[in-house]
Amino acid sequence: MNLGFFGLQFSFGLQQANMGPIYAYLGASEAIMPLLWLAGPVTGLLVQPLVGVLSDRTRSRLGRRSPWFLAGALVCSACLLAMPLSPTLWMAAGLLWVLDAANNATMEPYRAYVADRLPRDQHALGFLTQSAFTGLAQTLSYLAPSLLTAAIARDLLDANGIPVVVRVAFAIGAILSLSTVVWSVVRVPELPFADGESPPSRGMLLREVMRAIVEMPRPMRQLAPAMLCQWYAMFVYWQYVAFALARSLHETTDATTPAFRAAVLTAQKLGALYNLAAFFAALALVPAVRRIGAPRAHAICLTAAGIGMLALPQITPQFASPWLLALPMLGIGLGWAGMMGNPYVMLAGAISPERTGLYMGLFNILIVVPMLLETLTMPLIYTPLLGGDPRCALALAGLLLLFGALMTLLVEGGPASVEYPVS
Repeated sequence: MNLGFFGLQFSFGLQQANMGPIYAYLGASEAIMPLLWLAGPVTGLLVQPLVGVLSDRTRSRLGRRSPWFLAGALVCSACLLAMPLSPTLWMAAGLLWVLDAANNATMEPYRAYVADRLPRDQHALGFLTQSAFTGLAQTLSYLAPSLLTAAIARDLLDANGIPVVVRVAFAIGAILSLSTVVWSVVRVPELPFADGESPPSRGMLLREVMRAIVEMPRPMRQLAPAMLCQWYAMFVYWQYVAFALARSLHETTDATTPAFRAAVLTAQKLGALYNLAAFFAALALVPAVRRIGAPRAHAICLTAAGIGMLALPQITPQFASPWLLALPMLGIGLGWAGMMGNPYVMLAGAISPERTGLYMGLFNILIVVPMLLETLTMPLIYTPLLGGDPRCALALAGLLLLFGALMTLLVEGGPASVEYPVS
């Protein structure tokens, strides 16, 4: 069921690991970097709630959700093939808008698809398994350029200055994005459409979305502060980690140098490590959530991620070693596993089955609004408050994660009202 999520998250991993460097290769400055990532939050804000409610009412031979994530995966694959061939900054930014729209059209119907198929006492297992697939997929996507250097020279560049290993990695992502989703659809067909309700009109859709916002479950409202902190922080991390490591490990700010490309590969290897840690952590979180509840488990995850984020930019060339660099990533990996699973566990037990797609889409607002705020505020504070230093940006992200951990403890159990079997 979750194999298609592997392909989807491979695509997201390629974006997270490579879009910042791609923008830098095409001439973007660090200060405007967040504005170039605006596509993700804006398309998520517009696409996911709409697709969520539409998928609740879609009637087709393939089911409610499958047509949406099949179409999204097809467009996603086309964009992945085209992205590293971008000759200009504006073309790369434009392709990211289309790519993110396609990914968002796939994401929430896929989450709703899992909730549709599983009884409530298996929601924790289902969503944390999805989190494990996220960790595995992003581990491989982060590692792909480094692994490809065994056959392709690291400094071999296309005419636009983008390394060839990046182009090949994106081509692999295009194949996986579509093929894994098709596999899931074929192997785990959706349940039959239960009622005879016709697809709603546009006016009905708008009224239903507004009514769902008014009737939003209490745990979903309580999650908002923690979600603001954690997703603002992660967006900062993805945008600036390569630049921070270029300064802390290689003492360079020039994106055209071999030292910067080495920092990018180091950031990707570390990203693969935190995603691998997330894969195992997600499996370990299943019994932890059953024992202590999703809010407490998530607070522990965010605390570990915050400590790791604060520590990473403090490692200098004199003390850098693979083992020392690995330690912060274990904490970030635990946090990432929690982010990709625990909030959905809290949410899934608090919503009605007929509104699963709608609320999964609306819940994405709590992800994309923090990202949108980050893209608009970071260019304003990057130089005056953070000194134009990406290492300070990572430190800010770490503090936000620690504050998010405190906010998570204020969330009611959500699915704590659902009795999870111990064995």
